[in-house]
Amino acid sequence: MNIFERHSFHIPVLGLGYTLDTPIKVAPYGISSVISLVDDMLMESLREFYSKKFDLPFQAISDKVEDFRAKRITSYLNMVDDIVGKKVTDLKKTAFDKGSDLEKYIDMLPKVTAIKDKFNLAEKSKQVKEELVSWINAHLPIGDIDVNIMTKLDKVNSKNGEELPIEYNDAHAAVRGFAESKLTSSLVLSAGMSPRLYSYLEKFKDFFPDVNGELKKKIILKVSDFRSALVQGKMLAAKGIWVSEYRIESGVNCGGHAFPTNGVLFGPILDEFRKNRDKLIDTCKGAYEAALSKKELNQPSTEPEIKITAQGGVGTHEEHNFLMDHYNMDGIGWGTPFMLVPEAISIDRETMQLLADAKEKDLYYSGLSPLGVPFNSVYGASMSKQRLAKAEAGNHGMPCTKQFLKYNTEYTEKPICTSSRQYQKQKLEDLKALNLPQDEYQEAYDNIIEKECLCVGLGVSLLESKGIAVKPTDKVTVCPGPNLAYFSKEMSLKEMVDHIYGRTNVLDDRPRPHMYLKELGMYLDIFKKRMDKFLKNTEDKKEHKQLKAFQKNVFEGVAYYRELFAEKSKDIISEMESMLAKYPILNKEL
Repeated sequence: MNIFERHSFHIPVLGLGYTLDTPIKVAPYGISSVISLVDDMLMESLREFYSKKFDLPFQAISDKVEDFRAKRITSYLNMVDDIVGKKVTDLKKTAFDKGSDLEKYIDMLPKVTAIKDKFNLAEKSKQVKEELVSWINAHLPIGDIDVNIMTKLDKVNSKNGEELPIEYNDAHAAVRGFAESKLTSSLVLSAGMSPRLYSYLEKFKDFFPDVNGELKKKIILKVSDFRSALVQGKMLAAKGIWVSEYRIESGVNCGGHAFPTNGVLFGPILDEFRKNRDKLIDTCKGAYEAALSKKELNQPSTEPEIKITAQGGVGTHEEHNFLMDHYNMDGIGWGTPFMLVPEAISIDRETMQLLADAKEKDLYYSGLSPLGVPFNSVYGASMSKQRLAKAEAGNHGMPCTKQFLKYNTEYTEKPICTSSRQYQKQKLEDLKALNLPQDEYQEAYDNIIEKECLCVGLGVSLLESKGIAVKPTDKVTVCPGPNLAYFSKEMSLKEMVDHIYGRTNVLDDRPRPHMYLKELGMYLDIFKKRMDKFLKNTEDKKEHKQLKAFQKNVFEGVAYYRELFAEKSKDIISEMESMLAKYPILNKEL
C-alpha cells in the first residue's frame, strides 16, 4: 500500500546559512532540502545551539584538532539526522490525533483529498486504522537531507606555515565530512567540473553500491546545459560513480551566484534534456557498469536510472506543472520564495522585511561576489549599507576572517580575497595611478569596492535568527533571485506548499512575466551591456565572436518560444514581442 505521493518540489541551497537547518524544519514533513557545506564554523555554532535545544551531548571541535573541518561537518550532519529521526518518531505517535503534526504532513501532500478519504475510513474501521498505522510506522516518506559543495571553493589549507595535503583542501574535506556521516542522502556538486574532486569521491565506499546493490550516498550534478551534463556524467561513470540526478538551473533567473550561458535560453536547454534523456542514461550506463566490474565492486540492484529536475524562477502552480508535464521533469526546485517562509529557512526579522518589501527595481544582478561571478541580490541589505558607508569614509575593504573565498593572486603569492582590505587598498592605488577620465575611473572604482564578505554576510542572518551573539560589525548579505519581486509577505510553510500545488495563490497583484520571459529580459540586458562596451572597442575579436553566438542563441530561443506558445499562450508571445522591441540593438549586424 503506497498512499503517500512524494512531493514534486525541493528547496535548493540558499546562501551559506539560510537553509543550514532547513532539513530539521521540513524533512519530517516529507520535504527535501539542501545544506551548504562551506562554513564549518557556522555548523559548529548551530550544533551547539541544537544540542542544547534537544538535550544532546555536545563537545566542541577545536580548529586545533586534526582534520577539524571534516569532523565538524560529520558531527553536524549526524546531529541533523538524529533530530529529524526524533521528530519523525514523535510525528508517527500522533497518528489520527486532531491537529497533530501528522495531520499537518498530510494537509501539505500533493493529493491530499484521496489520503484524507483513507483516514476517514480509518475512523470507521479498526482494521483499516491498524493497517494505516502499521504502514506509517514502516514507510512514511521523509524529506532528504542533501548537501551542497561548490566545487571551485577548494582552498588549500596550511598548518604551522606548511601546506597540507590536497585532501585537507576545503571542498575535499567537505566531501569527507559528508561521506563519513551516517546520512543516506545526496551530494549536490555545483559551480562547474572539478576532475580532482571527482577522483576523490572514489575513496569512499558509500558512493558505490553496497552488498544489496544500493547506494547510501548519491550524486546530484547542478548543470546549466546538456553537454556539460553528458561530459561530467560520463567522467564520473568511468570512475564507478553514478549521477542519480541532473539539476538544471537557469543561468541568470536564480538566487545567489549566477552562471549565465552565452544567450542559450532555459526552454531550449530543458527541451534538449527531454529529447536526449535516454542518450544520457545509455552513454553513462555502459561506462558505469564497466568501471564497477573493473574495480570488482557490486553491481546496482536495479537498472541505473536518473532523475532530471529544474529550478530557477519558478513562481506559479502553472509553471511548476508545465515543467513537470512538458519536459517530463522529476521535480522542481523552489528557492527564492521560501526566503519568506521562516518555518522553512532561518532569517533575521530585518532582512525578512527587506525581502517582503522588495520590488523589481530593488532586485539586481550584482558584482558583490569576490569570486568574480555575477550575484543576484537586493538593494538595502545591512552589509551593503555598511560597505558603502565605510568606503565613503575612505575605509575600503573588509577584514578576511573566515577565508573561504581566497582565490586572487594578483598582488600576492598566496591567494587573498578581493573583498579584503589588503586587496582593495592595492587595487585602488593602482587605479589612481592610471589617471583615467572621471567616468571611467568611477566605473572601475565602483567595481572594486562592490565586493562583499560573503563568508560572513551569508551566514550571520542565521545566527541572528537564533539569538546567537554576533559581532556588531557582522552584517547581512542576502541573495534572492528576481522572482522575489512578486512575493510580498511572510508566509507559513503550508501557504507556500499550497501555492506550489495550486490550492491557493500567495502572489501579490502586480503583473508577473512568465519565468521564461523574465530570464529572456535578463539576457537582453546582458547583451545590451556587452554590446555597448564592445562598440567602444570593436577590435576585440574574441568578444565579437562571442556576441555573434549570443545573438544567434537568443534568436533561436525566441523562435522556440514562438512555436511552444503558439496555440495555448498567445499572450506570452505578445508580451515577448513587446519586450524584444525595446532592444533594437539585438538586431544590430555583427
